Amino acid sequence: MSDKTPVDFWFDPLCPWAWMTSRWVLEVEKVRDIEVRWHVMSLAVLNENRLDELPEEYRELLETKAWGPVRVVIAAQQEKGPEVLGDFYTALGTRIHNQGEGPGKETVAAALKDVGLPESLMEHWDATPYEPELRASHQEGIDKVGQDVGTPVIAVPGPDGEQIAFFGPVVTPAPQGEEAGRLWDGTLAVASVPGFYEIKRTRTKGPDFSNL
Repeated sequence: MSDKTPVDFWFDPLCPWAWMTSRWVLEVEKVRDIEVRWHVMSLAVLNENRLDELPEEYRELLETKAWGPVRVVIAAQQEKGPEVLGDFYTALGTRIHNQGEGPGKETVAAALKDVGLPESLMEHWDATPYEPELRASHQEGIDKVGQDVGTPVIAVPGPDGEQIAFFGPVVTPAPQGEEAGRLWDGTLAVASVPGFYEIKRTRTKGPDFSNL
């Protein structure tokens, strides 16, 4: 058993904000006594009942590009164990977001190869028997924060044993070293206040969505 504090992190590989936050929390692992546990959630599932309310470009993205990658990710988790998710997510995100390859079949197949996972997992691209597990994993994360947010969702044990869960933080670029640790400390501080609801600032620059 690890003595490190478990940090549960829900992600959709399509989301550039979740990608940036995931790189931050991996930096936090280096400077704080935490251990990240990865979980799958889905922007396609989150938005499937409100597609007609979304801008056309985002609706098309969810309908045509969001399902395949997350089906392959949940299949990898179910068939190879949750311990493969961290490395697979890193390989996927590096190709999709850092290298601008987009979330197509070739990208996901290449990411599987990068981490030594079988190419046969691509058979789940168009449909998977693990959709109930995908929806259950998604629901577990979203139930902690509510339907009005997206990815990522982070949950940590609170001082009373109850989990503290929150969306975000949304941050770009991902802080490094002790700066990452200070942001972690501050995030936990505000999230642990029972009456705390929200904090925002003006966004001047975000990740590039154009390669999706």
